[in-house]
Amino acid sequence: MSTTSVETGIVTGTPDKDYNLIWFTEARLANALRLDNYIQDARRANDHDLVDLFMRAQANSVQGAEEAKSLLRSRLGAEEA
Repeated sequence: MSTTSVETGIVTGTPDKDYNLIWFTEARLANALRLDNYIQDARRANDHDLVDLFMRAQANSVQGAEEAKSLLRSRLGAEEA
């Protein structure tokens, strides 16, 4: 028996695809912030390999967030028209 349910927007008023995009955007932004802490920790430890790794990961998170924000803007704008 599955304890998960499928939310198709009936409860939240937000269809799954829209909710997923919103969640993805928030997760990428939160990850970029979290990685900033990891970068600072690695810098304090003078671990350049970790600094480089975390900075690349942070750049990927920021890029994903920016792409998602752009898509959100275009979709939200399209719904208002």
